[in-house]
Amino acid sequence: MTAPSRIRLGVNVDHVATVRNARGGRHPDPVKAAAIAIAAGADGITAHLREDRRHIGDDDIARLKASLEKPLNLEMAATGEMVEIASELRPHAVCLVPERRAERTTEGGLDAAAQREPLRAIAARLADRGIRVSLFIAAEPVQIEAAVAVGAPVIEIHTGAWCEAVAAGDAGAAAAEFARIGRGVALAADAGLEVHAGHGLDFLTAEKIATLPRVVELNIGHFLIGEAIFEGLDAAVRKMRAAIDRGRTYARGTAT
Repeated sequence: MTAPSRIRLGVNVDHVATVRNARGGRHPDPVKAAAIAIAAGADGITAHLREDRRHIGDDDIARLKASLEKPLNLEMAATGEMVEIASELRPHAVCLVPERRAERTTEGGLDAAAQREPLRAIAARLADRGIRVSLFIAAEPVQIEAAVAVGAPVIEIHTGAWCEAVAAGDAGAAAAEFARIGRGVALAADAGLEVHAGHGLDFLTAEKIATLPRVVELNIGHFLIGEAIFEGLDAAVRKMRAAIDRGRTYARGTAT
């Protein structure tokens, strides 16, 4: 197949709010960061409204929705409170993720296979509100099949284990994880799902995963906010955009 000419980049602004909340007040503002990211080439903004509000808050989400001209992707747990918030706010998209209070970041994918009926009801309700629903899952056949059964039109494949293997220099584990992701992408796309990917991506791994022609969107946050400390958010997003475009150019040149 021919790879799409441009892979979408969603920039997650959660950790701008983390820095703000470390001291309190309003600076730095994740809404300002979102505007900078979009001007630098982001195709949308992602923000995770956690149940404990550890970084992004309700006011942040409302201001993002009101100010953005690009899509807002709201990451959230599959809870009644979050479904009510999303139904009222009506972001462009909702990505349902697992959430535990003690975790530093999202650990692993959502177990959609074990929650089919609750997720089916949530997906239907959000779809009725005009919201595109995505499930953040591992690249496992049982989870991909569950996403289809739930009625979610989109999945986001968790890339954390692969990125960790790459960072550790474990070539064997990295190759095995990347092959697993590739198989999952193909299975999901063949089932009619739109495939996104994210978690732990940096310039190198984002360029690599962009070579998978059926991945159409990457969501990246922590790494970009970290790089922004050294070179500014505008420069970091532009550098990421260029890395992803290189990977997609390669994919288009090798696709059959």
